[in-house]
Amino acid sequence: MTVGELCVRQVAVVRKDETVIEAARCMREHHVGCVIVVEERSGEYFPAGILTDRDIVVSIVAKDPAHLAVLTVGDVMTSDLTTAREGESVAEVFKRMRDRSIRRVPVVSERGALQGVLSADDLIEYLCEELTDLAKLIAHQQRREKEERA
Repeated sequence: MTVGELCVRQVAVVRKDETVIEAARCMREHHVGCVIVVEERSGEYFPAGILTDRDIVVSIVAKDPAHLAVLTVGDVMTSDLTTAREGESVAEVFKRMRDRSIRRVPVVSERGALQGVLSADDLIEYLCEELTDLAKLIAHQQRREKEERA
């Protein structure tokens, strides 16, 4: 399975010049734990960074809440961005996420335009579905074997 087949295509995006409070509101409105920071070029969005709910809590609220109202997304976003191409295998990207201890990866086209987001939650859901199907197959085979022996 490829990342493009598994990723979520509805992506919450913000610009660098928006406030952190606006980004948090965007996360709340879209019921997501991160926003992708984008630059628009020729009508397409290109990822420039990522801001997570954890970044806001751990790096801002817990450290320096007095400046929350004036901080922009560009001030606090993670700009050393790990991305995944749509055609990459889920296994490859999962390994990269694990090695870099990240939970979310923007998915981009061959040109680098934003196409979606892949999260650890998406991977877990996919793996659970696969394991459920495998368990059903095993149970079916065991029932068939019992019936054949009777």
